[in-house]
Amino acid sequence: MREYNMADSPPTDFRVGLVGLGSLGIRLGRQFDSVPNTELVAIADINEDNLVEAGSELEVAASARYTDYETMLAEEPLDAAAIATPNGLHYAQVVAALERDLHVLCEKPLATSVEDARDLYRRNQETDRVIMLGYQRHLNPAFIMARERWATGDNDPTFITGEITHDWRSYYESMDDWRMSPELSGGGHLLNVGSHVIDAILWVTGLTPTHVNANVEFHDEDEIFDKQSSITIEFENGALANVSDSGIVACTREHIHIWDDDGAVYLEGREWDERTGYTIDAEGTEHDPYLDYHGRQTKAEAFIEAVREGTEPPITVQDAFRTMIVTMAAYESGRTGERIDLADRYSFVGDGLLD
Repeated sequence: MREYNMADSPPTDFRVGLVGLGSLGIRLGRQFDSVPNTELVAIADINEDNLVEAGSELEVAASARYTDYETMLAEEPLDAAAIATPNGLHYAQVVAALERDLHVLCEKPLATSVEDARDLYRRNQETDRVIMLGYQRHLNPAFIMARERWATGDNDPTFITGEITHDWRSYYESMDDWRMSPELSGGGHLLNVGSHVIDAILWVTGLTPTHVNANVEFHDEDEIFDKQSSITIEFENGALANVSDSGIVACTREHIHIWDDDGAVYLEGREWDERTGYTIDAEGTEHDPYLDYHGRQTKAEAFIEAVREGTEPPITVQDAFRTMIVTMAAYESGRTGERIDLADRYSFVGDGLLD
């Protein structure tokens, strides 16, 4: 495990600046407000109405509300930056925060291209600052239970299915939301939402992906904004994962089912409720283990704990980079109709990145 230098990070009065004040940013701001000895001291957003509303709710002084995040980073005495902006802004904002020697909590995805994600992976290897991503299923007790069975346990997954659905129909019809901007979004439903399932499968199983084959239905002629997809991920141990993703249905549902020789773990979700899980034994009997969903950490709590204790965060840059590689390979397969050999397409994965 990497070591983090905590000599210049005070155990109290930890100061955070928040960039991006949409609904996700507001939730992060509330989380930081609830962490002891942590203060949200500055906020930034290009929308002045958002600044006024969020500044009032989060009790951030008017003098510490910025329409330019770089000015905030330059003028405020911060220990960390939290980033909850559209996808296409993540790379530049993480780099800017790291260059100010700040710890960083960034919402997913890591970037909107494999090249930018690779650069952030390199920077992460070279810094002693903590960088944590926002794939929150890593903090969910059901997913932690599954990871203890496979990635950090002794069982070997053999068959995996994952599905996530969501209603983006109005976005595709109007094409006026930031999610439909190539520069701000970088992709369609798969990158924005479906990557949660890809990340979860990679994280809980610990398997090494080798090939990706996908059928993708695009909305635009440039084949950037996918509406739905069907993806097969092949793993080094011979296991298969079938992932289905759709942004053109009426409700949000999520299902991840993972089998091994001793049974299975089923991970389920409805709308924005907490994702839950149960197990199936080798004889096919279902079991409902007790899991403390109410005691789970928030992203802010997990991030601050990693910073203060000098430990690896629960959602690492490598986790997010692995997810980016598989996701972008699915897009490429969908555009070309080819089965993508990850080691052949991305020569740098040979250094154990996908293990």
